[in-house]
Amino acid sequence: MPSAQAQTIADKILTLPLGQMVKDFLSYLEIEAGLADNTIQAYGRDLRDFLRYCKASKINNLQQLQPVVIQQYLVKLGKVSTAEASMKRALVAIRMLLRYCKMTGQIQNDFAQVLEGPKLWQKLPTIASQKQVLDLLNAPSPKEPFYLRDRAMLELLYATGIRASEVATLKIGDLNLDIGYLRCIGKGSKERIVPINKPATAATEQYLRRLRPTLAKPFSGEALLLSRTGRPMGRIEIWRLVKKYAARAGMSRNLTVHTLRHCFATHLLAGGADLRSVQEMLGHVDIATTQIYTHVDQQRLRAIHRKYHPRQ
Repeated sequence: MPSAQAQTIADKILTLPLGQMVKDFLSYLEIEAGLADNTIQAYGRDLRDFLRYCKASKINNLQQLQPVVIQQYLVKLGKVSTAEASMKRALVAIRMLLRYCKMTGQIQNDFAQVLEGPKLWQKLPTIASQKQVLDLLNAPSPKEPFYLRDRAMLELLYATGIRASEVATLKIGDLNLDIGYLRCIGKGSKERIVPINKPATAATEQYLRRLRPTLAKPFSGEALLLSRTGRPMGRIEIWRLVKKYAARAGMSRNLTVHTLRHCFATHLLAGGADLRSVQEMLGHVDIATTQIYTHVDQQRLRAIHRKYHPRQ
């Protein structure tokens, strides 16, 4: 079943021209393709915005949907300072929709493949120093009612580099604190095993022993992180908590849960970890995705330059 947010997006799409076609496409992604709810929501938002543009341009059927319309839509996105990555994601959603329409016989030619999207610059991820991360981990106050939960959450995020959606779906049975590892289900429902360090293990044990039993309700299930009402915490709630403690630690407003993932990878590489191991722990399919972290730590690069360059 789609989430309430996904259903809301689908309902709004139905009020637009071509809306039923897009709703059928989103249902196909959920039922036939088995995509994650977050992915379907992202497609839904991008296609909803595209349909609004089509409505403003008086395009009410597939026959009116020509390559120039999509190209003009991308130009419009560029004029309103839409990030290149968002423009590329919007184009991917439109391409997937047209591929679906061709597959179902609603159009004869899938012309979207010939459209060019924006060329993306490779941006280096934002990271925090080890001291800044330590300040963040120490930001929750022992006097606060959810201190043990929030400290365990922050420690796990930095110790393992898992995503917000991944920590939100962790079950108690996914952790083996005696050995020190967790089982994580990542993108594409791919499973990976990630070690947990001693501070994260200790913080999680304290939370499980002293706080979670008081939060748990009959409907809590085996979810690791629970809200004050006993319901499993969602990724948005986790994201907000990280932002809250980052502000308390005096860190940049741009710091997010994903920043801790970047810090995890960069600090491991700076400490001498090999790239393949970091790739496996992050769950990257392509090592090129992991290699970007080798360009972040300037001190490491300078040390390599001094050690190996012949002209020192």
